[in-house]
Amino acid sequence: MDSVWVGDSLTAKPRLEAMTTLAAIAARTSRVRLGTAVMLMALRHPVLLAQMMGTVDLISGGRLQLGIGVGGAFNGMQQAEWSNADVPQRTRARRLEEMLQVVKGLGSGKPFSYEGRHFQLDDVIMEPTPVQPDGVPVYLGVHWHGRGDGQGAQRERQARRAARLADGAISISATPDEFVDLKETVRGYCAEYDRDPDSMSMVMYLTVNLDEDVSRAEAEAEDWLLGYYGANIWGDRWGPFGDAERVRERIHAYAEAGADQIIVRFATYRQEEQMQVFLEQVAPDFRR
Repeated sequence: MDSVWVGDSLTAKPRLEAMTTLAAIAARTSRVRLGTAVMLMALRHPVLLAQMMGTVDLISGGRLQLGIGVGGAFNGMQQAEWSNADVPQRTRARRLEEMLQVVKGLGSGKPFSYEGRHFQLDDVIMEPTPVQPDGVPVYLGVHWHGRGDGQGAQRERQARRAARLADGAISISATPDEFVDLKETVRGYCAEYDRDPDSMSMVMYLTVNLDEDVSRAEAEAEDWLLGYYGANIWGDRWGPFGDAERVRERIHAYAEAGADQIIVRFATYRQEEQMQVFLEQVAPDFRR
């Protein structure tokens, strides 16, 4: 196990606050990297978030990384979350873009000014700053599943945004073949923004249910995902659901497709049990 990731929300679901949780994990570990998958960055204020990023990176000795997303509103609780944070849903993409620039700028340790639609700063100095020389790496969510389904323009915008503002991309929906396409697209856009494509990291966020009975795995995962999101957003793109061999094969496929990191989330009400099965029957295949 190379990294530990936590989810994020404010009021849509009961859970521990992401950055506080990562700080606690940082204090009890020394090697694994720590991440969010994915943080709804636009729900926060960038000055406070920049301080939190610098703090957790310092506590962890430079192990923090953030998977972030524009975020959606698939049910009433999620819609209310934006209202509760006093953030109009229609502004979340633009707000996210500004926040990325602000937290990166504040992470430099130098006086930073910014004039945007949502945030304005004048010679602000933030301490502590991240331990990592290039700051905390941030991977932007890109929902990639082909070009011919009417959403290609949106995905192109997401890929371009990742190449322009982030340190890589994180996908929750791409098949292995589509992941290859996603990686090539993000790298291709880097040239437009004078960025080194080799500096971009590609992350796959995999949703798994480990059970010898495939039908039972699929049924439990479906129920869990409906409860989590309020809708089956990606349909048969979730998975793999089934035995350890099926999970091993899918992870290998994403590694071959160019994923630098692969996150495994368990869509089950038996989280500890399935994690133990994963550690015993799947993880040994990927030990370095």
